[in-house]
Amino acid sequence: MAEQFDLIVIGGGSGGVRAARIAAGFGARVCVIEEYRLGGTCVIRGCVPKKLFTYAAGFSGQFELAKSFGWTTQASFDWSVLRSNKDREIARLEGIYASLLSSSGVETRADRAMILSPDSVKLQGSGEVLTAGKILIATGGKPFVPDIPGIEHTITSNEAFDLKTLPKSIMIVGGGYIAVEFASIFNGLGVDVTLAYRGALILRGFDMHLREGLTEEMTHRGIKVCLATQPRAIEKTEKGLCVTCTDDFQHDVDQVMYATGRVPNVQGLGLENIGVKTGIHGEIPVDEHFRTTCPSVFAVGDVNGRAALTPVAIREGHAFARTQFNDDPVTVDLSVVPTAVFSSPEIGTLGLTEAQASEKYREINVYLARFKPMNHSFVDSPTRALFKLITDAATDRVLGVHIMGAGAGEMIQMVGIAVTMGATKADFDATIAVHPVAAEELVTMKEPTYTILEGERV
Repeated sequence: MAEQFDLIVIGGGSGGVRAARIAAGFGARVCVIEEYRLGGTCVIRGCVPKKLFTYAAGFSGQFELAKSFGWTTQASFDWSVLRSNKDREIARLEGIYASLLSSSGVETRADRAMILSPDSVKLQGSGEVLTAGKILIATGGKPFVPDIPGIEHTITSNEAFDLKTLPKSIMIVGGGYIAVEFASIFNGLGVDVTLAYRGALILRGFDMHLREGLTEEMTHRGIKVCLATQPRAIEKTEKGLCVTCTDDFQHDVDQVMYATGRVPNVQGLGLENIGVKTGIHGEIPVDEHFRTTCPSVFAVGDVNGRAALTPVAIREGHAFARTQFNDDPVTVDLSVVPTAVFSSPEIGTLGLTEAQASEKYREINVYLARFKPMNHSFVDSPTRALFKLITDAATDRVLGVHIMGAGAGEMIQMVGIAVTMGATKADFDATIAVHPVAAEELVTMKEPTYTILEGERV
């Protein structure tokens, strides 16, 4: 006889674990099914190890700056130490996730799930069948790689954290946040980095000043940014890999990493058994309460295609549990979503880009500041921090904030509170500055750098 639950959660990542814990707290009997490791992409091979590696890569630049402040340093880097310490920390966090579920009364199954019907799931390893009144899909996403000759010789972000040795040279294919973050990481660790992107400029969808600014900064740091090109074929040679690109240039590197986007992880879930419709990229469309086209099946996190960010998945999982198991309907507003790109330098961004704002509003004001960071005062450096505010000229409301520089991720989190509350430029101006910090630019830019009226810069 099939074991019965109130909720079955497929996927033990951030969104699924939050939903399971909150639902159990409301008295539901819950089971989480995870085929790999609890914690999901973010904890195991995403946000957390990436940030740890970003810290490691950042020291090389700090050592250089230290000399200008009178320090004499001698440093060397050991990849195996970083990798081992990362493994230990990830294992610790995985254990915390397991403890949180257990203490919440949530059962877990280390297996792969396939949905048989609107209220039943089969475990592919054990053959066990579980039933529940509600099924939540929280399987996240997975890296996308194209089908080109030699693709089997490449890696993705899944494998990058566990390379046995640090390559001397690497080509990273892609222009999104994962690509630029890993380009910065490997560059900071002393690897010769080439970034190949098929588009005209990296970070599609971000504000143009951030896109241009980061390209300049990466180039200053020695990253070779190759635009409007991508690999056509990859051949294994005695020396490593020979990459032939669509512009007919060839690159000899030790490693090739693909960071060309992620797709929803839905293969083999059995969605066809229950008539759940998917989008063009495999995403599972949901309504405002995360219900799919099958009334008893829901989806949160990256798999539903709304916003592929861990905090969004957590918020959605919480909202789902409150709605379904506490009779307290909650929706998740994604109109203002602060986010960070842990490139070098860091990016923090929220709200509308200049292009988006100029399309949506008749007249906008743009405030822009670029300056040399104070910790670069004693060196001849092209590095520049960037701060940009976009406001609606009619209401003075802040529509977008875009920052590039040290601590941008920390800044954008705090700015996000104000913008979410509907802050105006006058509210920013009324705030007393903290001096000397880079963030004071947010409250000291008094006059617009320029105005855009009906799509035209004036």
